[in-house]
Amino acid sequence: MHTLRQKIEKKQALVGVLGLGYVGLPLSVEFAKTGFKVTGIEQSEAKVATINAGRSDIEDVASSTVSALVASKNLRASTSYSAIQTLDVVVICVPTPLGKTKDPDVSYILAAVQGIKKYLHPDQLIILESTTYPGTSEELILPILEETGLKVGRDFYLAFSPERIDPGNERYGVKNTPKVVGGLTAKCTQMARLFYEQTISEVISVSSTRSAEMVKLLENTFRSVNIGLVNEVALMCDRLGIDVWEVIDAAATKPFGYMPFYPGPGLGGHCIPIDPHYLSWKVKTLNYWARFIELAGDINANMPTYVVGKVNEALNRKRKSIKGSKILILGVAYKRNISDIRESPALDVIKLLQERSARVHYNDPHVNKLSLDKCALSSVTLTSKLVKGADCVVILADHSDYDYQWIVENAQSVVDTRNATKGVSGNQGKIIKL
Repeated sequence: MHTLRQKIEKKQALVGVLGLGYVGLPLSVEFAKTGFKVTGIEQSEAKVATINAGRSDIEDVASSTVSALVASKNLRASTSYSAIQTLDVVVICVPTPLGKTKDPDVSYILAAVQGIKKYLHPDQLIILESTTYPGTSEELILPILEETGLKVGRDFYLAFSPERIDPGNERYGVKNTPKVVGGLTAKCTQMARLFYEQTISEVISVSSTRSAEMVKLLENTFRSVNIGLVNEVALMCDRLGIDVWEVIDAAATKPFGYMPFYPGPGLGGHCIPIDPHYLSWKVKTLNYWARFIELAGDINANMPTYVVGKVNEALNRKRKSIKGSKILILGVAYKRNISDIRESPALDVIKLLQERSARVHYNDPHVNKLSLDKCALSSVTLTSKLVKGADCVVILADHSDYDYQWIVENAQSVVDTRNATKGVSGNQGKIIKL
């Protein structure tokens, strides 16, 4: 009988991934491509049926890849946790949203761990990849799993490895993005490292699960704070009559001591708008106030309101008001060339415009439908008649599908939050930038 270490080294370990979203599916596919037999466990019956039919619902994963892996029996999906009883490695990739009060919602993690607990067996490796606050693995997951009578580091292994998925990134994927791992014990770290080394090009060990959990929060807090800084610089440049994009481009020529960040309509995606609040919440329990995080969050959260102010400015130039005006939004995904609308600032901009009685339409080649609190919208076909008929066109995601020269030529006025119209010739009087 092979030990877990031998099974991993021979790629005979049976792998399970809980959650087949933007993190779980790419991870499952990469390990299946390496030769592991992977079972994805997912609550959505529709998603399970899609994957088992050889199709992908994630842009970064081609359906042809899923189809080939399903056909080879290296990848399958299930809605049942009972599959865990035969698995050697289980990776948790479930959502970790914030509650209404911006407190961490770890209910998905706890539900996953309770499901694992029923089928936990000796010589099994459990890894959490879902972003959370430092201490989650040790304080929440470990006590539940040890209720089985099994002991961590002796009977089973528990580790944390922060996911580093960047949707739409064509350069860095699961395989070539360095992986950080930290275990509850040294043996846990070694086993998790061995597992990831079978597929991922570089694996970095840290001393504990707490350190590994903190790594993810530092990465995204760094981005949140720096985006907050550059958004505030954009507000200052607006008051000073300076083109913030010109300033950033010039500053970026410095070969040391500077890293360019860019302003925008607000933060989007599952990580950057959310992760810093996990850290802020945790340190509040230790009587510490994370001032940088809170300030950056406040600046970034108010950018949609600033964008609406720019729309009002553009309309006022033509002696129009937002009320009753036809506003065309271009791009509702949280960033270019993807379909992900999680925490997208476009949703806030649309709501704010609707609250001011604007007639809002949107086009996004990657997002066909949009559900808001009080209504549902569908992407409209981008025609010259549509663009010419809009009182203002607002660029919120700079998709490469768009012909910005054509858009500016046909639009009455344009609010560009992404500097997408850089290089567009003529008609500059129509364009207002952040």
